[in-house]
Amino acid sequence: MLNILSTTWDPSTGIHLGPITLHYYSLMFVIAFGLGYYLMTKMYRIDNVNLKYVEPIFTWTLVGTILGARLGHVIFYQPELFQQDFWSVFLPIQTKPEFKFTGFSGLASHGATIAVILTTLYYSYKIIRKNPLWVFDRIGIVVALGGTFVRIGNFFNSEIIGKPAPENSPFAVLFPQQSSEYGAIVPRYPTQLFEAGGYFLLFILLWILYRYTNKKYQQGWLFGLFFIILWAIRFFVEFLKEPQGDEFIQFAGLNTGQVLSLPFILAGFVIMWYSTKNKITQAENEKPE
Repeated sequence: MLNILSTTWDPSTGIHLGPITLHYYSLMFVIAFGLGYYLMTKMYRIDNVNLKYVEPIFTWTLVGTILGARLGHVIFYQPELFQQDFWSVFLPIQTKPEFKFTGFSGLASHGATIAVILTTLYYSYKIIRKNPLWVFDRIGIVVALGGTFVRIGNFFNSEIIGKPAPENSPFAVLFPQQSSEYGAIVPRYPTQLFEAGGYFLLFILLWILYRYTNKKYQQGWLFGLFFIILWAIRFFVEFLKEPQGDEFIQFAGLNTGQVLSLPFILAGFVIMWYSTKNKITQAENEKPE
């Protein structure tokens, strides 16, 4: 028997503009990157960095996020797609069993993280020529806010849903649009919103530390803290999530998402420790470009 207190989440697919539909998930991505551009511009002004360096980091982060997230999903959760429909791995289309424009879907945050680390290293050494940890400290703040909107987009799509919730749970949600792979429609945990809320609180924390403490002069400290908390949120919410496709990696009862989160958490502690050797003065941080 369904919980009569369960909230039913059955939104429209998007905003219909004549023959075109602006999907909410895509809209959340646009909002995430738009706010990211605004925040990075604001931080570069605060740190007296030439604003000509904002557009390159925006471009490289956009490319890294989409390409890395897509490859990460296919490699870790749907590797058979390389043989079944190769072009759909890299392009927002489906060619089999029929051609269809799908937009970019099936994205993994672990893959996006690896790709953004690589693109940020390139940006740091070849473009802005600053210590990569200085850039990562600011990227972490932007990503925390962006991740909030991406998970809200997942909620609109009724994807990455949670496991069945107890009948008396105040968090139970019905997802009539859920994928057929999850079976019967029953009250489930809205794990997308759990993650979104956690990421937003992380953004608030990082922004306060950046603006009102001296931690931004300890290069890498904010980024290390970002890694620890963000991936810890992901790790614990995974206990309430349904598996995402085939579980490529499993260990000691942990699923793929949790196993992949552990190295990032460990890296966060290492980065915070290393940041003690990378302190700069306020004058060095705000030195004109």
